[in-house]
Order: sequence, then C-alpha cells, then structure tokens
Amino acid sequence: ASQRPNVTVSTASNSLSNFNNGNTNTNVVRPVVSPPPVPLSPTSSLHGNNASLAAHFNPRLILSQIISLQSFHYVVLGVIFQINHVLFATSITMDRIFTAKYLDIWSAMGWIDNAAVLMSSFIGSLLLAIIVEKSKKCLDFSVTLFLIHIILCSIYGGFPSTWDWWIVHILGMIMMVVLGEYFCSKKEMSDIPLLVL
Repeated sequence: ASQRPNVTVSTASNSLSNFNNGNTNTNVVRPVVSPPPVPLSPTSSLHGNNASLAAHFNPRLILSQIISLQSFHYVVLGVIFQINHVLFATSITMDRIFTAKYLDIWSAMGWIDNAAVLMSSFIGSLLLAIIVEKSKKCLDFSVTLFLIHIILCSIYGGFPSTWDWWIVHILGMIMMVVLGEYFCSKKEMSDIPLLVL
C-alpha cells in the first residue's frame, strides 16, 4: 500500500517534466491508481453493530403491537361475553372484564366467565402469531398484557384480591405463552412461498 503512492507521484512528475520540455505527446498513458483500502477500526465495527441493534429495536412497533394486542384482547372478551349473554342469559357489564366479582372456580355459573377468560387467552395466542410473529417475544408480550390488565382492573374496581381471579388469569397467561410460542414457531418454520416467473 505504501508503494502505490510513490509510483503515482513519479509518473505524475515524469509527465509534468515532459510537458514542460515542450513534449506535448498526448498519447502518454497515465496509470489510474485507486486509493488504498481503509482498514476497519474497532469503533466503526461497533457502530455497525449498534446500527443493526437499532434496526431490531423499534419502540413504535413494539408500542403499536402492545396496544393492538391489548385492544383485541378486550374486543374478544366483549364478543365472548355477548355470546354468553345469548346462550346463558348472563348480564352484560364491564364488571365481568375488570372485576373478580363473577369469577368463581367452584360454581357452574362462575365457569361461564372462567371459560370466557381462558378462551380469550387461546385467541390471544393466535393473535400473538399474527401480530408479534416471534416465538421468543411471546412471554414478554403476554406478561405485558397481563400486567396492563392488572393495572386497569385496579383502576376500575380495586386490586384483584380473590384467589379465583388469580388462578384463572395466571392459567390464561400460561396458556397464551405456551400456545403463542407454538403457533409462532409453526409460522416461523413454514415454507416461504417463492415467486415463480
């Protein structure tokens, strides 16, 4: 790398001396020398790694996934409670979503709402495969959904204090994580369709 600039300088000085001597031969071949390659420094490789990490971490995408997953969770619960109203003549109230008043693992009427929460967790696992699409993120998004639900329940009707509420919701969260990872891994392992020209 250190010899190339010397060759370039001597060639340029020879052609300049020929021009100054009155020799205006335009057929002089001047070699084109490319600049020497720039070695990568450790800081530039670190910057490249940070750029790739920044490409994977997208706060807007994560926030929109959390909001859409939480919204669909409540829409699904609302639809299931509407179906329960038609089939079992249960009341339609926000208390069924945000309080522990109707969850009871020891009565048949309680299992109507217990089943609604567990069914919404099953549908939530399908939504994880559609919205999140990564099996390694299912645990994070499921726990986030559960924590936001606890906060909203605490704001609406006080902190949930019955064992029935905790048992049903923790079972639902476990089901959502396990089935969500299964559905996401099935989606990740599926063949990618190629465009046939």
